[in-house]
Amino acid sequence: MLDTLKKLRRLIANLFGDNVPVEQAWDRVPPELMTPRELLVRRSSLIMLWGALVNLIAGIVVIALAAYAGNHDPALFLELQAALLGGFAISADAAALLLSAGILVNMAILLVLSVVILAQELWTVFTAWLLTALNLAALIAFGFTPALLTIVPLAAVGLMTLGDLRAFRLNPVMVKELRGRMRGVRGFAIISVFLTLMSFFTLLLYLLRMPQGGVVVTGELGRQLFIGVLFIELMLIIFIVPALTAGAITSERERKTYDLLQTTLISKATFVVGKLQSALGYIVLLLLSAIPLQSTAFLFGGVSEQEMLLALLVLLVSAITLGAFGMFFSSITERTLAATIRSYTVAIAITIGLPVLALILFQNAYGNAVNNIAAGISDNPTVEATTIYLDMIATSLNPIMATLRSQQMLIDHQQLVTMRVTLASNGASIPILSPWVLLTLTYLSVTALLVLVAIRRMERQTG
Repeated sequence: MLDTLKKLRRLIANLFGDNVPVEQAWDRVPPELMTPRELLVRRSSLIMLWGALVNLIAGIVVIALAAYAGNHDPALFLELQAALLGGFAISADAAALLLSAGILVNMAILLVLSVVILAQELWTVFTAWLLTALNLAALIAFGFTPALLTIVPLAAVGLMTLGDLRAFRLNPVMVKELRGRMRGVRGFAIISVFLTLMSFFTLLLYLLRMPQGGVVVTGELGRQLFIGVLFIELMLIIFIVPALTAGAITSERERKTYDLLQTTLISKATFVVGKLQSALGYIVLLLLSAIPLQSTAFLFGGVSEQEMLLALLVLLVSAITLGAFGMFFSSITERTLAATIRSYTVAIAITIGLPVLALILFQNAYGNAVNNIAAGISDNPTVEATTIYLDMIATSLNPIMATLRSQQMLIDHQQLVTMRVTLASNGASIPILSPWVLLTLTYLSVTALLVLVAIRRMERQTG
């Protein structure tokens, strides 16, 4: 057992290990030597970072209080709802779950903006004001008082940036990369192959699901086509995205242009974020080009606009995170091949390894609860509820299972965010979240951290 753990530790160290020499080499300017514009950008990023940290602490506190209330003091649920979500007419325990999710979503958004604003992206300024308005609306309409923890840093950054809007612009690296990718044959060839495979699998699914001499249930056929096409599209995205970002930085070293980049005025944040945005822009083009194929399900019925938007959200967030993994590995390795192998290893672990591990540990507790199946996990209701919540988190970390469970909650139970399930141990009900919510906030947080590490790594790299 000890040898197995040592081998596992060595494998993880090799996977995430760093084999690029470092020193203070690129864009590491002390604060006293920064221009007023550079100080503005750094301070704005720091304010959002501290705002994200405060939201994280608040979310953990709410989760801890909710866990304590569930075991010792149920009246605390009512107090939490009255103080933090007084304008939302739902059960007290569901309100505690929504509170935690809302706070952590704000944390993830602030974390992403704190990283992206370092690249002086123009859209972050308008996004800050938009999110301020949305949180203010949630505060007024639903009494979501934790929104103040997000409104304050966003409004502060918004007011600071109004003094020098020219500090923000379209990312030049992104523009250059997108133009270069779309001028060549490779970009259009990938789109053509992608749509050809999607069309082939859509036709194959249609032929396989058509009954032989029986009655066609159009709604059921449309739903099956939609889920099948979505699954295929997700698998293709999983295996395309890492290839687009794994060579973003290593290719510069292999072409011997990395040293030249250090002589330009491009900051490391602009470079990393621009490379990631160019890859994700191409992925968005792939997703949009496949919408007509997904829309064929509407011809048969059984699919709503909510399901379509939810599927696109999961696909987009998954693509962003996988792209960030590719960027991260590209920043800590010297060769594109090594970065690509590591990126695909993570993608396979998330899509295949994680569901198998969750099935072994939690015995599909979350799926059984959604399907109203009394699996008999434990006679102890606390243990059963804990197992369901842990399996909910594990399900949310896998884009395939998260999509299937989210679609199932929406179609079978008409619930987009939360629903109640019954415990087999004592017949009590507990609230659960739809996996897409946890997937979105977790993946966005991981994306921000990976990009931040890649940026910090490039600050210290030699050519």
